[in-house]
Amino acid sequence: MTSTTAAFLANASAADRMAEYRRRGWWRDGTFLDDLRSQARRRPRKLAIAGRRLDEARTDTLDYAELSRLADRFAGGLLELGVKRGDVVAVQLPNRWEMVPLMFACMAVGAVICPIAPVCQAEELRHRLALTEARVCITLPEWEGYPLAETICDLSGELPLEHVVVVDGPGPEGTADFHDHFVSQHWEERLMGDLAGRQLRPDEPFVVLFTSGTTGFSKGVVHSQNTVHSGVRGYVDTFLLRDDLVAAVTTPLVHYSGFGQGVLAGVMLGGTIAFQDGPDHAGLLDLVERYGATLLYGPPPTLSGVARAQNADPHDVSSLRHTVTGAAPVLMELVDELRETFGARTYSVWGMSEFGPVTISRLDYNQDWAAHSHGRPIDSMEIRIDLCHDPSTRASVGRLRVRGASRALGYFKQQEQFDSELTEDGWFDTGDVAREDGRGGIRILGRSKDTILRDGIVVPIAELEAIISRHPKVVEASVVGPTGQLDDPILAVVIPADGVPPTLEEIRAHLRRADQDDRFLPDRLELTGTLPKTLTGKVRKIELRKLYAHS
Repeated sequence: MTSTTAAFLANASAADRMAEYRRRGWWRDGTFLDDLRSQARRRPRKLAIAGRRLDEARTDTLDYAELSRLADRFAGGLLELGVKRGDVVAVQLPNRWEMVPLMFACMAVGAVICPIAPVCQAEELRHRLALTEARVCITLPEWEGYPLAETICDLSGELPLEHVVVVDGPGPEGTADFHDHFVSQHWEERLMGDLAGRQLRPDEPFVVLFTSGTTGFSKGVVHSQNTVHSGVRGYVDTFLLRDDLVAAVTTPLVHYSGFGQGVLAGVMLGGTIAFQDGPDHAGLLDLVERYGATLLYGPPPTLSGVARAQNADPHDVSSLRHTVTGAAPVLMELVDELRETFGARTYSVWGMSEFGPVTISRLDYNQDWAAHSHGRPIDSMEIRIDLCHDPSTRASVGRLRVRGASRALGYFKQQEQFDSELTEDGWFDTGDVAREDGRGGIRILGRSKDTILRDGIVVPIAELEAIISRHPKVVEASVVGPTGQLDDPILAVVIPADGVPPTLEEIRAHLRRADQDDRFLPDRLELTGTLPKTLTGKVRKIELRKLYAHS
């Protein structure tokens, strides 16, 4: 975003900002459903999605004509269940093909989709279904041994839920079978006329994406198609992606990265998106080889695991041009590992559910820059860094605020909480601490609530965690101040690998070899079998403080 545009938007009315967003192409009058229908006309036989089902050793594929037809069929199935414009449809599925036409079916009937991870269990399920007042929930009989459908049925008496539909049934009594209701019925031939005028408009709420909930119940982030389009557009433009995109996506389709940067970006461009319903590094390499993936997306630990699998059992990955990673700092070892293994450059993305992708390391950066920076903001976004305890003062290290066209509409039924994070001129408090990278971008250091200072300098907690986690004697690590005070000792909580566990001095020596300042080395080491986590895999540091504050 140019300084002139930023200055205009800072002082513009809401209506003028929206007009400028449209003029710049960040917002539009079309929708993602329009994209799907356009692709079905232009390239009907092109592969749209490939979804690997690991347990069944099979891959389900849909071309654009099939995807569009199933979206209409599923839309008819939703109408038959009585779904009205503005109703919420909860979908609790892993990375399966059914998720994709359901996304577009909800757009077609004017419903708001609420994706829910299958690891979400009773209390959090109750919270999400009650908050959104979902009319329909589409789920599995069980996931990893937990009875999802039965749990939802048990909760339904205290919820406004009217229908529970089970994929890969059978489900409990009173539930509907997904295949029987949605797949085998040709609703598109009977109910298409009933869809007229129902399609979601680009500025209406269309998805509720729940946050990680590190300190309590998660919040439901509400996006319009335009707020998501802005983020997705910035993502694909940064990488100059076109209709030859074939993306292998490792992140869940129920999270922004899989939902937006995966499926919606692919359909918008007319590309192909490949995914699988569980972690399997060798299986992912097979998808890359089989479909000629040009882009591989995933968090650093996943990409490192895929690289190790490639070295153990080489596949033809010559089609790869980009490896894109986020959710944790990228280390130089990972950049080298991916370049040597795949021959592809690595790019770092930072974002959040409230905005989608915000910063990306760019094509014009040198090959190693992803190890030093989360990049510059996409065209529709701005960033600034404030002193942590004085938001009126800019700083080179401090609290990160962002604003722009990708900002969510708010939190579902918690709008006051969302608005409380905004300044009068639209800057949103991310809750993260960052430092300038010297090129107009940032490097995330950690959450502001977890900040520890040494000689007035912010300890780079996120980097320490990433480095410690790559120690050969460590599976995973979290760094925390035991009491949450700025002058806390630095505690490393580590899941040791099999064999002899690491010592504190070994961890400190490992960090020194990674050029970390002695002031940032841990003062204490605790070993554990598990780290308490949210449903999205973030460590609940509040629980670590409870465990180790008085140790």
